[in-house]
Amino acid sequence: MAAPDPVPLLEVQDLVRHFPIERGAVLRRVTGQVKAVDGVSFSLGRGETLGIVGESGCGKSTLARLLVRLDQPTSGQIRLEGRDVHAMRGAEMTGFRRCVQMVMQDPYSSLNPRMTVGDILREPFEIHPEALPKRARAERVRELLDLVGLNPEYINRYPHQFSGGQRQRIGIARALALEPRIVICDEPVSALDVSIQAQVINLLDELRSRLGLSLIFIAHDLSVVRHISDRVAVMYLGKLVELSGARDLYAAPRHPYTGSLLSAVPIANPRRGRGRSSFVLTGDVPNPINPPSGCRFHPRCPRARDTCSLTEPRLDSLAAGHDAACFFPLEKWPLTAAEMAGAGRAPDAVEAGTGAAAS
Repeated sequence: MAAPDPVPLLEVQDLVRHFPIERGAVLRRVTGQVKAVDGVSFSLGRGETLGIVGESGCGKSTLARLLVRLDQPTSGQIRLEGRDVHAMRGAEMTGFRRCVQMVMQDPYSSLNPRMTVGDILREPFEIHPEALPKRARAERVRELLDLVGLNPEYINRYPHQFSGGQRQRIGIARALALEPRIVICDEPVSALDVSIQAQVINLLDELRSRLGLSLIFIAHDLSVVRHISDRVAVMYLGKLVELSGARDLYAAPRHPYTGSLLSAVPIANPRRGRGRSSFVLTGDVPNPINPPSGCRFHPRCPRARDTCSLTEPRLDSLAAGHDAACFFPLEKWPLTAAEMAGAGRAPDAVEAGTGAAAS
């Protein structure tokens, strides 16, 4: 897979999106904020696939909407080849829309049921008529269907006449219509059967190689992004807690949250899974309206100490190309449940809300 480009195609710096909570029927007032994305920074190289994983509610989909400008950030910057995306206007903004496209999560609700496949794939050219002359659009639609493995003869069918996997292929074809450079995939396989997920992932990886795309692949399951990603970013409660090359992250995770996600991935061979780390986090994800002080993971972390509740760790480099936001990162992998609970702890460790259990 491609190595990260030294001059990133896309740069995200301290991106924040807080949603205000308003009360009152007449005199509306802000009583709080949902901190959906809270200071996220990363880069995306040319031809690279960046996987973003985390539990439901951690801010992944909000981040995706910010990246394609379907939503506006509270603060922070997004730069495309060094240009501030939120300063773009007019023709420059039109160019950005063509350059960055999105594949939605739900293939059932993301396609208009009243439009044929041909109409759905022609619509991008009606919005951006400068992209392709009218006389060439019918042939382009057929090329797009063939590109994603669908019969071009299906051009006059409606979405309800396709399976879930076929609908997602149509969504991918629509995203590719304007020949973008970046495609953001917001959990594109979570609504599909397991047997179909691998086909869609393989299709995206093949298209990335053939068309020279850069992908941001969002998922809640580390096993889904393992074979498609060059690098993987792990999100927890609006923040990145680990960012590393995919091979390094799976072989030697440094953040305890990443370790907990990896230990939850099923292993088909019981002999291979017998000696691996396996532990269960206690408690639920904290409320994003009032997140914990210090490290946001500390109420559920079996390695937490007093300093974790007082000071917020930064996403710092622990090794070449491997960053983690943790005061007591994992030193080896795999760990047993006992090692996970005991390593890095001291008599002053925070006891409330922590713990681990062997499965």
